[in-house]
Amino acid sequence: VRKLSFTGSTAAGMTLAQQSANTLKRVSMELGGNAPFIVFADADVDAAVQGAMVSKYRNAGQTCVCTNRFYIHSAVYDEFVDKYAQQVRKLKIGHGFGDGVQIGPLISKQGADKVQRHVDDAKRQGAEIICGGRETRVEGLAGDTFFEPTIVSKVTPDMQMYQEETFGPLSGIVSFDDDEQVVSAANDTDMGLAAYFYTKDLSRAFRVSEQLEYGMVGVNSGLISTEIAPFGGVKYSGMGREGSKYGIDEYVQLKYICMENV
Repeated sequence: VRKLSFTGSTAAGMTLAQQSANTLKRVSMELGGNAPFIVFADADVDAAVQGAMVSKYRNAGQTCVCTNRFYIHSAVYDEFVDKYAQQVRKLKIGHGFGDGVQIGPLISKQGADKVQRHVDDAKRQGAEIICGGRETRVEGLAGDTFFEPTIVSKVTPDMQMYQEETFGPLSGIVSFDDDEQVVSAANDTDMGLAAYFYTKDLSRAFRVSEQLEYGMVGVNSGLISTEIAPFGGVKYSGMGREGSKYGIDEYVQLKYICMENV
């Protein structure tokens, strides 16, 4: 084996990288995330809400690029939270083949338990549950891996849901007032896979995109994955890229040939 490509947890990726080092295998890793979603004061709030729905709740929050931390400017905080909660409460839980179902089960009971643990920890530390907040069952289906789409406000950096990737249908919301403050907070993690933000200011769009320490940034978009763009992260979110011509580069070697007097 000359090359290893892995998608999974950061812990498993580190173990595989260590094992690959003994034979100098080339590796590419797409690992965990802790994606921030920032809504600035000048943002189109309705568009931000729709982007948040896509970024957070597709696949019941079980993608590595799902938003994990929401930062909403105080000037639009109430409007965003109100409109976001209205949309989240409409989400239908059920069997994936059911008509109109938008939220399916989590991958395991351990996954559902982790979401509940994050909610309970946040509540103990003063967070407010706006909607959802508990495991649920679906009529006619066995199993206990369904969790209500949940929004939690008054989230602080000490909470588990802020520090860890939840990997479930849980939105934690933080208020902010200053651009530098929120960029610093967004970057205050070992992870660096995906980030999102909404603004109408072009200069801010370029500035914040460059300041965010993430491999992928969505500006006024909650859906960034596409096969024609390089997919991957920085820091503990991995190394290398998938997709686009840069993904092919992970599987080829660059060779320099110098010829004289042929």
